[in-house]
Amino acid sequence: MERLAVGVDVGGTNIRVALGDERGRIIARISERTEKHRGPEGISRQIARNIRSLIERIGGKKIEGIGIGSAGPLDLKRGGLMKPTNIPYDFVPLVEPLREEFDLPVYLLNDCSVAVVGERFFGAGKEHENLAYITLSTGIGGGIYVDGHLLIGKDGNATEIGHFTIDCEGRLLCGCGKRGHWEAYCSGNGIPNYVKLLLSEEDPEEVKDSLLMRKINGNLNLLTAKILYDCAKAGDPISLKFTDRIGVLNAIGFACVIDAYDPSLITVGGSIALRNESLVLSPIRKYVGEHARNRVPEIRITPLGDDVVLYGAIAMVFHPIE
Repeated sequence: MERLAVGVDVGGTNIRVALGDERGRIIARISERTEKHRGPEGISRQIARNIRSLIERIGGKKIEGIGIGSAGPLDLKRGGLMKPTNIPYDFVPLVEPLREEFDLPVYLLNDCSVAVVGERFFGAGKEHENLAYITLSTGIGGGIYVDGHLLIGKDGNATEIGHFTIDCEGRLLCGCGKRGHWEAYCSGNGIPNYVKLLLSEEDPEEVKDSLLMRKINGNLNLLTAKILYDCAKAGDPISLKFTDRIGVLNAIGFACVIDAYDPSLITVGGSIALRNESLVLSPIRKYVGEHARNRVPEIRITPLGDDVVLYGAIAMVFHPIE
């Protein structure tokens, strides 16, 4: 009999729910905007509604459990989110409402930890006991296996690598309220601020006619990571210079991961990396050896793409974390 599980990817913008089997095939899915206006319990009700809809599609086949990957911070003891960054509540319960609704085991971990579970069982990490997954997206995060053990931590937030300090001068403020963090410079939210900082060091006369400045009509408030990378793809010299500078800082962050966890493979996901593979990975590969003490492993884009968290959430049901 086909073994099926539910995978859930909880974000501040979207809720994604999928049904998959133990071989890593996603057979049905739903994506909706996160219903943040319905109170903290409204999010678990939204997930439950989507799960019921998927179960109806498959004619009542047996489901073995529910895996959830969520942006943090998490409170694993209470089974929910503790003052999540993009959801305006002090606590959002996830595990208990779904367990009561479906009478199934429910597993919850940080979304990047879930992603590395997906990578290990369904992606590029099947042969690796020491594995790192790094997401470069709106934020920066990571999931890590060391000697076959997933690193979780007391609250489920063990590998918050985006909050490694990569600038000791602390020139930029991270969304978490601390200064100098990797995420403040190289995430989707951080890149515009870092580019503004870099522009302040350039000769305005040399910059004003660049494709980058034309795209934003000289208004730095319109600057986004997408615009920067699109201009770099078009060959704009200043944009290429800035994406290389971002790559230097990314390489420092990757070196910290390599020296802290000694992985044999690093896979990379997140919208910035997935949509700009060469511009993101080439400078990381070029500069990481200047900063890493440990042997540099293979660094590659995840083959699971945007679905890496869904794959991991499904994998958690079939391979529970002990």
